[in-house]
Amino acid sequence: MVSGDVAVLDDPVGRSLRGHHARFARRLGRAATYVPDVATFSAVSGDPGPAAWADLARLLGPGEFADMFSCPVIPPSDWEPAFVLEGRQMIWPGDRRLDHPDAASGTDLVELGASDVPEMLDLVARARPGPFWPRTRELGTYLGIRDNGRLVAMAGERLRPPGWTEISSVCTAPEARGRGHAARLVRALAARVLARDERPFLHVAEANTAALALYDRLGFESRKQVTFRGFRTP
Repeated sequence: MVSGDVAVLDDPVGRSLRGHHARFARRLGRAATYVPDVATFSAVSGDPGPAAWADLARLLGPGEFADMFSCPVIPPSDWEPAFVLEGRQMIWPGDRRLDHPDAASGTDLVELGASDVPEMLDLVARARPGPFWPRTRELGTYLGIRDNGRLVAMAGERLRPPGWTEISSVCTAPEARGRGHAARLVRALAARVLARDERPFLHVAEANTAALALYDRLGFESRKQVTFRGFRTP
């Protein structure tokens, strides 16, 4: 059985920035955010009051984007809303083994590195899996599938709260969909996470019914509904 305190998933950005991803963090008072080109996610610790939001505004600068991810607390009224997206957090059950782990292998499945970033960014632009920046791959392992040398699918590790690893950026080029690439990539990453005695988790837009069905088939369970929000600082 793989353990993992589910409570840390209520603040996955903050717990990642205070722990495994501390080397990517910028901090001021009770506010923290990732360095540019890695991620735009920000966090304010505890039950933030005006001082914590002021810290984040100073840290980011005026008129800058603050992706608050799944933080349920709303900033002051002078912060301009940028987007709202309903989503779901899904987790791997602690007592579940990975079905058919060998199905995730294959010579076309490769680990992606710095030299692959231009192709990764091109794939993200075409498949639109969500936020991905030039240095996002530094957050963890990213795997890809190539077809005749061309990158057609990828997925990787993103947030890392204690005991957990988020699987993210799961995407397939439009011309390569329907071949099971996403399932293979998620299985391969889940196997790696479980092998280091952590548990995989992920986030998905509520409207993405195909992804929800895939993750359910693979063995993930819904933990809670979340609302993703972004704002512009005053």
